Amino acid sequence: MTKTSLEFRTEVKQLLDLMIHSLYSHKEIFLRELISNASDAIDRARYESLTNSGILENEGEWKIKITTDKEAGTLTISDNGIGMTRDEMVQSLGTIAHSGTKEFIAALQSREVKDNPELIGQFGVGFYSSFMVADKVIVISRKAGADIKTGVRWESTADGTFTVEDAEKEGKGTDVILHLKQDEKKYLEEWEIRGVIRKYSDYIEHPVVMEVEKEKESELKKGETVKVREEEALNSGKAIWLRDKSQITQEEYNEFYKHIAHDFSDSARVVHFRAEGTSEFTALLYIPSRAPFDIYYKDYKIGPSLYVKRVQIMDHCEQLIPMYLRFVKGVVDSSDLPLNVSREILQKNRQIEIINKNITKRVLDTLTDMKKNEYESYLQFYKEFGRLLKEGIHYDSARKEMIADLLLFESTQKAGGTYITLQEYIDNMKEGQEDIFYITGASRDEIMKSPYLEAFKEKGWDVLIMLDEVDDFIMNALQEYKGKKIKSVVRGDIKLDKDDNAAKEAEKKLETLISLIKEQLKDEVKDVRLSGRLKDTACCLVADEEGMDPHVERLLKSMGQKVPENKRILEINPSHPIFEAMNRIFEKDRKSAALEEYIGLLYNQALLLEGSKPKDPAAFAGAITRLMVKDAEKSA
Repeated sequence: MTKTSLEFRTEVKQLLDLMIHSLYSHKEIFLRELISNASDAIDRARYESLTNSGILENEGEWKIKITTDKEAGTLTISDNGIGMTRDEMVQSLGTIAHSGTKEFIAALQSREVKDNPELIGQFGVGFYSSFMVADKVIVISRKAGADIKTGVRWESTADGTFTVEDAEKEGKGTDVILHLKQDEKKYLEEWEIRGVIRKYSDYIEHPVVMEVEKEKESELKKGETVKVREEEALNSGKAIWLRDKSQITQEEYNEFYKHIAHDFSDSARVVHFRAEGTSEFTALLYIPSRAPFDIYYKDYKIGPSLYVKRVQIMDHCEQLIPMYLRFVKGVVDSSDLPLNVSREILQKNRQIEIINKNITKRVLDTLTDMKKNEYESYLQFYKEFGRLLKEGIHYDSARKEMIADLLLFESTQKAGGTYITLQEYIDNMKEGQEDIFYITGASRDEIMKSPYLEAFKEKGWDVLIMLDEVDDFIMNALQEYKGKKIKSVVRGDIKLDKDDNAAKEAEKKLETLISLIKEQLKDEVKDVRLSGRLKDTACCLVADEEGMDPHVERLLKSMGQKVPENKRILEINPSHPIFEAMNRIFEKDRKSAALEEYIGLLYNQALLLEGSKPKDPAAFAGAITRLMVKDAEKSA
C-alpha cells in the first residue's frame, strides 16, 4: 500500500502544541511512558499467546531494547510485544479515544502538568510526550502472528499531520524512533538513560536492555583487556511483590508505587501480605497520600493489577476492591486462578470474592492503625479520601460500624478545623442526651448561624457538622452507632427537654391561632406545631423524620435531578413575642387582614432560613416595606 498522509484529530493537534510549548520540567518522563507502553504490549502478547501459540513466532525472551545512534541523533525503544496493524496505528497514534481529553488539555493550559507530570500517565497520552524531546517521531510496527509478514511505518513531525505506509520489519513488535532535538541530546548518553530507568522503570517485569561498552580479558593475549559491546539489562526486573518484606527497603516500595501509580509523591502506607489456605495470593497495595484529580470521573480506572503466576491478566481489576476503596493502588498475584481467566469469569469467581474480602479487611485494618498511631498522617489521608470512605457506610453494610470508626467530623463545640470521632462524640455527651445529632450545610460559618441549633447551643449539646454532599445519605444509612440513634437537627420532632408541661400549656394557649395558620398554609405545609429546637427565632421549616434534608434537596435540584415535592412542617417558637401579639389580634378579629399578612411573612421567613426562596419574592418584599413604613411613621 502506498504512503498515506493523514491529519491528526483536532484535540491531538492542541495536545501536541501544548506538550511541545508548555512543559519545561520532568521531560524525562517520555522514556518512562514509552517503556511502559512497550511493557504493556509484551503483557498483551504473553496473554494472547496462552490461546494462540502463533503469536510467539519462535522468538527468545520478551524484552524491551534501547538503542542510541549519536551520529544520527536518534533514540530507539523497541519491544517484541503484540505490535499494531495499520488501522490500529492510525487509531492509536492519530486520535485520543479518552473522554477526559478536554480536562487534560485544560490542565496543560493551566500549567498544572508542569508540577504534576503524573497526569500524562493518568490520561493515557504518554506516547505524545515524545514530542517534548523529539522533533520527529517514527514508529515501525508489525502485529504478532506467524502468518503476518508486513509491518507499518508511522511518521510525524508534530506539524498537524502524519504519514502511514507499509514497511519491512523482521520480527513482531514495535520500534519507536525519536529524532531528538538539538538541546535534548543528553538522552543519548548511557548514564542519563540508566538514571531515568532506575528512577521510573526499575520494576518493569521485562528486561530493559541496552548495548553497553565493557572491558573484557582478551582471548588472544593473556593479561590484556579489550573493549566489547554487550547487551545489559538496565532494570532489576524483580517482581517486588513476591519478595519477602524484610528484604525490601522503604525506598524500593516508594519507587514501585510511583511506577504503578504515575505519582511523584510517596504513598501514605504500604500493605504487603501473602495469603495462604483456601486461596493463595500475594498483594502489594498502596494507600496514596493525595487524591488523583480525576478520581471522581466516571472513567477513572479502578482496582489493582491482576497477575496470575506473574503473568499480567488485567491492568485494573475492579472486582478486587470495593468501590469506596477505589483509591487503593497495587498488584495482586494469584496462584489459584486460571491463566486464561476472563472478565466474565472473574465476576462469578469465588476466589476473587475471597481476595476482595481479604484486601478490604487489610486496608481497613491499616487505616485503623494509622488513625490510632499516626493521627496526623491519617488526618491528611482523610482530608483527601474521607468522602470516598464514607461511601462504604452505604455500600458495605457488613462493615459499616468498622468504617464509621474511621470517620472524622467537625462539630459545633470544637474549633473549625478540629475533628472528632463518633466515639469521642458519645464520650462527651451531656447528661440527658441520648442521641447523636448532626446538621448539613455548605459551610461551617453558615451552619453556625443556623436557627436550628439554638436549643442545642443553649443546652451545650454538641452537633456534628456535615459539609459533604453525601453526608445525609451516609447518616441515613448508618442510622445508629454503638446503640445511639443518629438524628438530623432539621428533621423530625426534636424535644431536648423531657418536661413538656410548659409546651402543653403554650400549645393550649395558641391552639386556635395554630389552627388558623394551618388553614391558611394548608397548600404549603404538611403541619404546624410548636418547636423544641428554637429559642430566639420565630419559626422554621423541618422535614419529616423520613423526609429529605432540605440542603440535599437543593443540591439535587441544582444538578438537574428530579426531586419529589415534599411538604415541610412549620414549627413555631411559642416563646417568641410575635405569637403573643398575633394571638391578641386573633382574639379581637379572627379575619384580620394584618394577621393573614403576618402568617404569610412568617412562612416566607422560614423558607429563607432553610435556604429556599420565598414563594412570591415581590409580594414578600412589598409586605416587608409596608411594615417598615408603619414602623417609621410611628417613630416619626
